[in-house]
Amino acid sequence: MSTGVGDTSLHKVKIEETASSIVPLDRPALQRAQARLDGLTKPKGSLGRLEEVAASISAITGSERPSLGRKVIFTLAADHGICEEGVSAFPQEVTAQMVYNFLRGGAAINVLASHAGAEVIVVDMGIIGDILSDKANFINKKIARGTRNFSKGPAMTHGQAYDSIAAGMEVFDAAYDTGKIGIAGVGEMGIGNTASSSAIVSVMTGLDAGLVTGRGTGLDDGSYSRKVEAVRRSVALNRPDPADPVDVLAKVGGFEIGGIAGIILSAASKRVPVVVDGFISSCGAMIACGLCGNVKDYLIMSHQSVEAGHAAVLRHIGKKPLLNLDMRLGEGTGAALGISVAEAAIKLMNEMATFGEAGVSEDT
Repeated sequence: MSTGVGDTSLHKVKIEETASSIVPLDRPALQRAQARLDGLTKPKGSLGRLEEVAASISAITGSERPSLGRKVIFTLAADHGICEEGVSAFPQEVTAQMVYNFLRGGAAINVLASHAGAEVIVVDMGIIGDILSDKANFINKKIARGTRNFSKGPAMTHGQAYDSIAAGMEVFDAAYDTGKIGIAGVGEMGIGNTASSSAIVSVMTGLDAGLVTGRGTGLDDGSYSRKVEAVRRSVALNRPDPADPVDVLAKVGGFEIGGIAGIILSAASKRVPVVVDGFISSCGAMIACGLCGNVKDYLIMSHQSVEAGHAAVLRHIGKKPLLNLDMRLGEGTGAALGISVAEAAIKLMNEMATFGEAGVSEDT
């Protein structure tokens, strides 16, 4: 199996080329979709956000009557050196253990992806141990055996940051090449990654760590205080440049977060809508948006996590979540639900009758 490590200079060029190829939304397609939605047998706007999602997917794909077709959720996993500071209630071994659970089909993401009719592709972006699996839906793109402890220095080199983004792009491209993807979802697994995400959000929004750091896997008060202080101290030590998303990723991020950014960039370049899971996945989306402003319009934010920093991420990106179910699991579970909502929205637009077709008067 190939890994995510390669020629960093080539990866940087590929990332820049992909970002520059992402076009604005197809506004005429958006207008045609909205005209059809307005002509369906219902009061205008009465299906609320479902109409917004359907019109958005039309504009992303350039089709007035899009079909989602193949649905794929990418769940990326990696370990984090910041765990040395006691920022998680679970040991790091759980990252690899949960990946095996994903591959056996026993996790929440497997259940909800099946419900949505979506495939799950699991990617090792930087787990400490080796995942021994010959499953067709497992990909090894390991950048390193976990990031470094960013409370003592950068989480990774800038080269590794570029490598992680490029690895995510390669994962999406390879899946797309085996069969066109109509809609993608992104999720993650990594003990300690809420600390990395909190640091990213603190840097990119300018908010203090205390406002954007949550309890992750369920920390008690003492551990939560250590986590907030570790995030605050790490940001001050590393001084990431908020205007440079790769610098932020390198100094306080995670390999799976970079990989998610790469998947989003590649999907957007192919005009594939991406349903984003919760807090950590949204940080990957924030990195991608920093690399290309047009990315924002290709995103569907599935839900708002109870993690403290997620609302700040959503505000920064400028997107509203579809759902708020008090979820905080990750894995891509919210993305699976979001894909179900997106499919419902498309079916309504494609299968409902218009007033003319149904012979229903639309006079007011």
